[in-house]
Order: sequence, then structure tokens, then C-alpha cells
Amino acid sequence: MRRRNALFSFALLVMLAAASTVHAQRDRMNIEQFLDWEYVAAPQIAPDGRQVVYTRRWTDKINDKFEDEIWIVDADGGRNRFFAKGSQAAWSPDGRRIAYVAPGQPQGTQIFVKWLDAPGETQLTHLERSPSNLAWSPDGKHIAFDMNMPGNPGFKVKMPERPTGAKWVDAPRVVDRLNYRNDGSGWRPEGFAHIFVISDGGGTPRQLTDGDYQHGAPEWMRDSQSIVFSGVRKDNAEYLRGGADIYIVSLAGGPIRQLTDRNGPDQNPTVSPDGKLIAYTGNDQNDNTYNVTHLYLMNADGSNKRMLAPDFDRSPSGLIWAEDGSGVYFATEDRGTQNLWFKSLGSEKPRQLTDGAQILNVTSMSRTGVAVATRSRADSPTEIGIFTPAKPATARRLVSVNDDVLEGRELGKVEELWYDSVGGMKVQGWIVKPPGFDASKKYPLILYIHGGPHSMYGTGFNFEFQNHAANGYVVLYTNPRGSTGYGQAFGNAINNAYPGDDYTDLMRGVDEVIKRGYIDERNLFVCGGSGGGVLTTWIVGHTDRFAAAVAMKPVVNWYSFVGTTDSSDWYYNFKKLPWEDAEEHMRRSPIAYVGNVKTPTMLLVGELDLRTPLEQTEQYYRALKLRRIDTAMVRLADEYHGFNGDFSLRHPSNRISQILFLRGWFDKHKRT
Repeated sequence: MRRRNALFSFALLVMLAAASTVHAQRDRMNIEQFLDWEYVAAPQIAPDGRQVVYTRRWTDKINDKFEDEIWIVDADGGRNRFFAKGSQAAWSPDGRRIAYVAPGQPQGTQIFVKWLDAPGETQLTHLERSPSNLAWSPDGKHIAFDMNMPGNPGFKVKMPERPTGAKWVDAPRVVDRLNYRNDGSGWRPEGFAHIFVISDGGGTPRQLTDGDYQHGAPEWMRDSQSIVFSGVRKDNAEYLRGGADIYIVSLAGGPIRQLTDRNGPDQNPTVSPDGKLIAYTGNDQNDNTYNVTHLYLMNADGSNKRMLAPDFDRSPSGLIWAEDGSGVYFATEDRGTQNLWFKSLGSEKPRQLTDGAQILNVTSMSRTGVAVATRSRADSPTEIGIFTPAKPATARRLVSVNDDVLEGRELGKVEELWYDSVGGMKVQGWIVKPPGFDASKKYPLILYIHGGPHSMYGTGFNFEFQNHAANGYVVLYTNPRGSTGYGQAFGNAINNAYPGDDYTDLMRGVDEVIKRGYIDERNLFVCGGSGGGVLTTWIVGHTDRFAAAVAMKPVVNWYSFVGTTDSSDWYYNFKKLPWEDAEEHMRRSPIAYVGNVKTPTMLLVGELDLRTPLEQTEQYYRALKLRRIDTAMVRLADEYHGFNGDFSLRHPSNRISQILFLRGWFDKHKRT
């Protein structure tokens, strides 16, 4: 009871401190603004280029959830208006209808179609499970989509009939394959995403694929008679290998035909305007931890496969064909930014079309060659822009939804830095300074580590970092080795060495900021989530320089992690099963160094986390308690792994709790 009272008192102290800060600093980012924050995503331009539909997300403060709506705006920025409740809007080929998913009958989300020139909408489906990845056939007569189908165990028994009125316990759950997962209430079949098709007038959807395959988003061939998709067979070998191939299935049914057979993943098939070619991404499987993917091309029948840009050392994504079939547009991460590139079918190298410190994600192009995209910069939350790729200077903002929230607020300035680390590596990072920054003063520092580990901090807007800066902290975030956006060698530098020299990269970053003279070296703090949680727990086991730490959803024991996670990522770190190399698994496990920890360390996790399960957090918490290290475990109710992500968060209040508990722990342990 005393422990519960102490934790409650700490939580109350955090909330009161936050409220006091909000009152005193009305010109800075405050935590309450998160409840007024809105998001825009998935803009789709009409075939004629005259209108754009997009998803707009807002917070239902009463019911502690997000609501998605579809809005439509003219291409010149006029008549920005509500269209329907729902998301995943997709234009029909003639531009007269929009398909989307929204809550419907009998339950869950369903597929709807709405005409632009007629009132009301039509519910096409009455499914038991949620559809996704809607795709109109080129002739506008069908809509293809994915839907997750439950898996069935291979081993069954026949139970005797229950007596009339009997109340038996639920049937046993049989687990006999790796593609089963723990959903928080017990192990159950993960299921498989299969492709269905339905007439544009409704009716009963037809299932085109079946079996133990996980299928990617459907892509129609231009004759509207067949669909290509990427898929992976979820047997044990494929599950571990991470392989995927590209297949084609006829609308009329029949056998599924395999188009690629690489030992490695082939994904994202995109059909050329004339239907003769398929562009896709892929790479050969090997013993690397990280592989740059490449842009490939093949004939529609799977013949004549070739790599389009073998020397391009970045991974393409978001493939879109030029309307004249002359080449492929794509986005790629590069040194903290993401911009649009173009690769012609000729021999020249890929050409960068947009530049700047931004995260640009082109999601759609019209037949007239106009593109729409989401864009975020360090001082600007995600907005929707429109431009002609051949003339990037034509880019202009189309929709921005947070200008009112930021009006009159002073943001912390974001500064880029580069520094040297071991092995000749140069590491990129950014510093967020408090509003009203004074270089003659001393500020506490938060080192914030990204997850992955193969991911990238970018130059986009970050609400949490700005909120910490508004409360007097300097925030340092970097891309240590293993991060994406810096090429094959940099991303693969933690191959069978994680954690390893990435720890040194992070410490060198802290040293670099300290050299600037405005950091209070008594008050250094460190935190991170997922892969960042791994490195946070590794750091406190290897140095005492931090006044406090917060490890969110960490992996601390690679040996036990293998038996509880829903992911196969562990396999790529070690290439061996734990019992085949127990020493290496434990040598890379932060819990092996918990005996060295002196740093007050809080653990923070979603109670339904499947990726880095709760038991990992509990192991470390218990170990710290047994060692009498100052610690607390904060468990976010009804939250999975993505509780600090914009579109994977389930409850807005949990994001606020995460930010406040993290900073509250640091406030509590500031040294004077």
C-alpha cells in the first residue's frame, strides 16, 4: 500500500508540475495542446487533378480516442470541406466516386462508396473483419482489398457434444506455428491477410487468395482481369528468412502464379500505365543485419528482370509510374530527410527532384502530372502540399491543420550537428533548444534515442521534443550507426554487434553538445523506446554519467525475448537460435549488466505490447528493485507497442501520460 501511495504521489506531483508550467508559459508548447492537435494523411488527387481527398484525424477528448474523417479540397486550395466519416479514400478511375472505409453494419469498418454529384453513400460490404488497401480496377467495375482471415491450427480433436444448457469453459487454444501471437489475453492464431474483390455495386466479396500466405496490397493489371501482389508463405523457414515474392492471380480465379523467386524479399509491385511492365523493390537475402533495397523492373509475365539503379545506395519507397511510362518516381530517406526522386527507364542515374530539410511523402499523382504529398519540417507539423514534379518550384501548401494551435507559440530552434565517432563514422544529429535560449546559461540535456534499430530520426516536426524544450530542456537526438538513410555500410554496421559501437556514437554526441558550453553536466538524462529502450538500458549498465533514465518498451534479455515476441527481428541480429549461441545472446542483453546500474531508471510500457512484451520490462524492473536502485514501472493501459506514434496510438491520454511521466522522472532527479 505504501508503494502504491508513493507512486500515486509521484504521479500527482508530475501532473501539478505540468499544470504550473502551462500556467507560467502560455507562449510555449504545452501538453494540453496535444488534445487539440490534428493530423493529415494519405492525400489522393482526382484523376483530372482538380480535387484532393485526404484523411483528417482529431481527438475525441471525452472518449479518449481518435476520430478519422475524409475531407476534400479543390486543387487551388478552395472549398476545403468535410466529405464523410472514415479513412483510406480512393478515387474511382472516372473521378466521379470515392471508395473508403468507415464504421458500418453489422460491426467494425466496412467499405462505402459515395458519388460526388449525389447525396448519401452506399455501404458495399457487411464484413466480420476490417478491410484495407482499397484498389479500384482500371475499368471501375470492381474494388479489390485485403482482409485478415483467422488462422486455423493444424492439429485438432473432436470433442463430445455439450449437454443441453451446459456452460463449459472456452475451447483450448491450439498453438502449432510461429505465426501465432499473444494478443494480451493469450496465444491465438495471427491469421493471414488475403485479397478479396467486390463489384462496384456491392454484393458478396469473392476471396481470390487463400492458404498460409500473408499477402500485400493488391495492384490491378491494366486489363482489369488480374491482380499482382507481394506475398510471403508463413511457414517456419519463410518466417525466419523474411522472404517475399510477387504473385499474380486472375479475377476469374484459378491458381496463383509466382512471378519472382529471389532468395530475399520482392515487394511493392507497381504496374506501368500500358500494363507491360512491373516495377518493384527487393534485395538478395544474406547475413547482413540491414540491406538497402533496390529498384527492379520486369515484364508483366515475370520475364526479363533487371535492376534499374545498382549503384544507388538508398532504399526507394512509394513507387509511382510517370503517366507516359518513361520512368518511376520514388521517395528515399537520405541523411535525416526524405525527398522525391525519378528514375527513367534509360541508363542515366536516379535524379533528385525535390530537396531541403523536410520529410516529403508523395502519395498520389493525377493523369495531368500533378502530385500531392504530405510534408513536415522541424518548425512545421505535417501538412499537405501540391506541385508538378517536373517543376518542383511550383510546390505550395494546400492544407495545414495546426496553424491555429501554434499561433502565438514560440518553438524551440532546431540545430543540425555532425560529429566523428569510432571506425571513421560520421554521425548526424539535431539539438532542440528551449524558446528564449541563452547560450550563457546552463540547461539540462535529454538524449532521446530512436527505435528500430534500423530507422531514422528526420527533420520533421516532433511535438514531444518541442514540449520538453518548452519546459527548459535541451533535447539531443541522433542517428547512430544502424540507422537508415545513410547507405548500406552505415546501416549494416551493427550486424551481429547490437548493442555495440552505436553506444559510442551516442556518447560522442553528448560530448559534442557539452563542448558548446551551455549544458549542465550534472543533469544529463537519457531515454528511448523499443530499440531506444534497448540502448537506454545498455547505457545505464555501462556508465553512471546520467542523472536519470527512462527506458520505454525495452528488450533486456535476448534469450527470453525470442520465446515471447511476435517479431522475427531477433533472428536478423544473431542468425542463430538462443540455445545455439547462448553466450552471445546474453552478452548483448542489457540485463547481463544490471549489476553495474546506479542510475535511477524508470520503465514505461504498453500493457498489450506484443513486439517487446511486458515481461521484458518486468524482468528489468524486478532486477533493479532487487538491487535497490531507484525505479518505477509505468504501465499504459490498453496500449500496444506504438504508444508514442501518431497513428498507432490507441488513447491520446496515454501519450500525454508518457510525456509527463518521462519528464517528471527527470524533474524528480535533477541535481542542484
